[in-house]
Amino acid sequence: MPRKKKLATNGSDRIDRESFEPAYAQLANILRHQVATGVFQPGDQLPSESQLVGRYDVSPMTVRRAINLLSDQGVISTAQGRGCFVRGVELGAATFGFKELQDLFSNKQQTQVKLLEARVVSADERTARKLNINPGERVVYLRRLLSIENRPAFYHREYLVYDPTRPVVESEMEVTSLQGLFSGVGETVLKRGDLSIEATILNEEEARQLQVILPSAAFCIEHVFYDLRDKPISWGWFICHSERLRFTTSVGVPRAD
Repeated sequence: MPRKKKLATNGSDRIDRESFEPAYAQLANILRHQVATGVFQPGDQLPSESQLVGRYDVSPMTVRRAINLLSDQGVISTAQGRGCFVRGVELGAATFGFKELQDLFSNKQQTQVKLLEARVVSADERTARKLNINPGERVVYLRRLLSIENRPAFYHREYLVYDPTRPVVESEMEVTSLQGLFSGVGETVLKRGDLSIEATILNEEEARQLQVILPSAAFCIEHVFYDLRDKPISWGWFICHSERLRFTTSVGVPRAD
């Protein structure tokens, strides 16, 4: 049976009526702080709505908004007719962002994009499937090397849907480069994208471009980007040495200072 804990009564756990911060946000912060400091532990049941209303002198609507906020943030879970419970650590819910990549390419002066190859080819079955076109249709094949401070960082290969009505190679140089994608600068014809990351081993060509010795582990970041009509416009993959990236995240509620 879940344990019910008493609410903390120190002065910092009070709603500041003169604060610019909404009362529901303050209440959510108070309850989050109590979870982070162990007042409420995973599996514990939070006080009822009426108890929170009485303790903090707020309206039922304020309590509901605070609870909804904590639920959206993954701090608690709600069960119809049973109440609200503190969620435990769920590794399956962990998410990893690309901020490290954004930081790597935040300095335009230190980042260089070298076009190694650009030609029109016929789409094979795999490329056609990724771009939702017919096998044999023409696509633009690009190879690029992205360097940071004159050191090779990412080797990129990509297939673009061929459109003779626009200079696709020139426009895609900025749109699909890591610098443009992760800094959010420049004009773009992209609406969304699907990304996947997997571990791999460099082949001879990749090792030569990245100037590393074989055998070497690497990350492969595969992408499919879609235009404003939700149609695939490019499919490709970035290869980087494993030492270039380190993905970190946090799970659970961080301890309050």
